[in-house]
Amino acid sequence: MSGGDQDDGADLFRRVVADAEPLKRKRPLLTPKVDSPPQPAAPAKPVRRPSPILRKPGVAVPPPAMLAAGDYSRLDRRTADRFRRGRLPIEARLDLHGHYQDAAHHALTDFIAESAAAGRRMVLVITGRGSREGSGVLRARLPQWLNQPPSRDRVLAFTSARPEHGGDGAFYVLLKRNRDRRA
Repeated sequence: MSGGDQDDGADLFRRVVADAEPLKRKRPLLTPKVDSPPQPAAPAKPVRRPSPILRKPGVAVPPPAMLAAGDYSRLDRRTADRFRRGRLPIEARLDLHGHYQDAAHHALTDFIAESAAAGRRMVLVITGRGSREGSGVLRARLPQWLNQPPSRDRVLAFTSARPEHGGDGAFYVLLKRNRDRRA
């Protein structure tokens, strides 16, 4: 940037604020009484900062571990087998075809939250395969999105779908049981 560019910016700023008026004060300023002699300043007290809260070891809840596609370690054997084979009933579907990344991320987060709140366990998220072999942006980003809050707290496992449900262009997502729900 040359010096002339800075001058142009300063001129522009002056023209923009030329007709600006200062804000009116809502409360009058307090003025000291003239009659009273000035009071000596009180000795300054040292600033005392609160001591940090010491937590007992093991009290803090660690963040949930990162999930990887096909990680069934948090599932019992029967559920893991049914989940992997697509034998659990699909209770909801989300098709992200045609979404841009930001819109897809928001749609996925909302879908996971709504599905978990409704007590659904198995959902299908369709990302598509992408325009070229293995180049699907949404497909590549889905595992990252599922591992981010608030979705991570609701997701138990995810894996690629079977061919009859979209194959490499879709994912089964198993949600945690909502034990707080009242029937």
